[in-house]
Amino acid sequence: MRPLMVAAEQIDSYLTWGEPPELVAEKLAVVRERAAARGRTLQYGIRLHVIVRETEEEAWAAADRLIAHLDDDTIAQAQKIFARMDSAGQARMSALHQGSRDNLRIAPNLWAGVGLVRGGAGTALVGNPQQVAERIREYQALGISNFIFSGYPHLEEAHRFAELVMPLLPLENGASSKARSVNTGPFGETIGGDKRPVRQVSAS
Repeated sequence: MRPLMVAAEQIDSYLTWGEPPELVAEKLAVVRERAAARGRTLQYGIRLHVIVRETEEEAWAAADRLIAHLDDDTIAQAQKIFARMDSAGQARMSALHQGSRDNLRIAPNLWAGVGLVRGGAGTALVGNPQQVAERIREYQALGISNFIFSGYPHLEEAHRFAELVMPLLPLENGASSKARSVNTGPFGETIGGDKRPVRQVSAS
C-alpha cells in the first residue's frame, strides 16, 4: 500500500488508530519490513479513547451512555460521509463495526462505539484500571511506545486515567529518550517551527 511505503520512507514515528492487537501487529509488521528495507528503524504509536471506571460494569455502562441517544438515522448519515472519504484508515475503522450497534465489543476491552458517528479515531479502551493497563501493555508488547489518549468529557476522563491507570503502568519501556523541543506558544506567531518573533520597542 502506498501510504505504508511513504511512512516507511519519510516518518520517524508511525501512528495508527486503535484496532484489535492482532490487526495492529499485522500492520506494524508491514511497516517494519518496508522501513528495514530502507535501512530505517521507526517508533510506533497508537491513538485511542479511554473509558475507565473502578469496576468493569461501571465502565461499560459509561460507554453505553455515550451513544444512548444516537438514533439510527444519525449513525447512517455519518457512515455515508465516512464511506466517501479517500482514507484507508477510516475504512478500517468503519469495518470494525460496519455501522451497527450490534457488535461494538471488537476485542477484549476494546469498543468501537465512538466510530459510529466520529471520524478518525473511533475506538476506546473500556474497563477497570487493571484491564485498561493490561490492554496498554499488550500494545506495548507489539512495539508501541507512543500513546495518545482522550475521552468524553476529556478533562474528567484524563483525571480518572491519571488516578486509576497510570500507577499501574511502566513509564519506562525502553523507548528512545531523545530530547524533544516543546513548543509552548505563541502558536500563531511561531516561525519555522521553534523560532519566536522578538518584541520590537518603538524608539520614540
